[in-house]
Amino acid sequence: MNEPSPEVELSVSQFVALHNQVLEYTMPEVVIVGELSSFRISKNKWVYFDLKDDEATVKFFGTVFQLPGPLEDGMLLRVRGRPRVHPQFGFSVTIENITPAGEGTIKRAADLLQRKLQAEGLFDLARKRPLPYPPTRIGIVASKESAAYADFMKIINVRWSGLDISLINVQVQGEIAPGQIADAVAQFNQLPEPPEVLILTRGGGSAEDLWAFNTELVTRAVAGSRIPTLVAIGHEVDVSLAELAADVRASTPSNAAELLVPDKRAVKQSLTANRQHLQQSLQQVFKHAKTLLEQARRQLHQTLEHSIRRSRASLELKQQVLQLLNPQVILQKGYVMVRDADGRVVRTKKTAQKLSSFQLHFADGILRVKPEGK
Repeated sequence: MNEPSPEVELSVSQFVALHNQVLEYTMPEVVIVGELSSFRISKNKWVYFDLKDDEATVKFFGTVFQLPGPLEDGMLLRVRGRPRVHPQFGFSVTIENITPAGEGTIKRAADLLQRKLQAEGLFDLARKRPLPYPPTRIGIVASKESAAYADFMKIINVRWSGLDISLINVQVQGEIAPGQIADAVAQFNQLPEPPEVLILTRGGGSAEDLWAFNTELVTRAVAGSRIPTLVAIGHEVDVSLAELAADVRASTPSNAAELLVPDKRAVKQSLTANRQHLQQSLQQVFKHAKTLLEQARRQLHQTLEHSIRRSRASLELKQQVLQLLNPQVILQKGYVMVRDADGRVVRTKKTAQKLSSFQLHFADGILRVKPEGK
């Protein structure tokens, strides 16, 4: 008969350390889904809460930086963390990541975060900036393999050409998506020659699929971008907080391309129509100018003719007056003009009697005479 092995004696700290070694080896990380309770924040830094179901409760510990947004008791959460036994406080899970679970909780979490950010003014219309139209450099944050990216590229290449488009490939759903998306926005903003507009896009999905674009991390990244932003998430009925924070929201990825650049075919048609309209307008202008010029020519001709006739009539009248006043004409009628030796007109008999001689001017000559007795 085998003798029982001697019992191993452990101190309390040794026992706790052994349990932590076993947990680290067998279960380094766990994902637990449960209802949030006893949620509290200590010193604006530390986070404590429980997750529970009908039969058990597990304590969690972490930092405020790991929160996806405001939380409240009763929410259904999915928490990834590292189980451990604390020497003083016992068993708990150290938080690595938190995401809401279930559409009801996701909507409630988004509503709470929206209220918080709205109070800060992140969604104010006064913050919105116009997009350059059309831009020459475009940055895209999307999944390279997604239908949303394919749709956007197809539409934008059909509508316009000569664009410099850069993509940062990210996961658009799942636990690591918010961090990747926010980092991509920061990378584009730090470029020496950043794009003129930044596009964030993904296709439709469930509330859980779209959750990354309702996180505080991504929403603040969009709001804080120095580059104007255009966000298109899901379908037209899906409105994320990232879209509310963006300068412009598009209903779909295809709509984002339509908002960003004109249709070159429509532009060509418009240019053709404008050219034809301009030609017609110029023809009308030239025709009108020609008509005005002809009218002016006729009016000037008529004015000149009238002026010449008036001048001619005036000249003829003056000639007639001069003719009537011409002394030679008067002399031809039988009159005689008397002048003294110096050629001055003698107007009276009395003056003539005083002269030693004078001249009688006839129409056909001059006769010099002396008064009697001189």
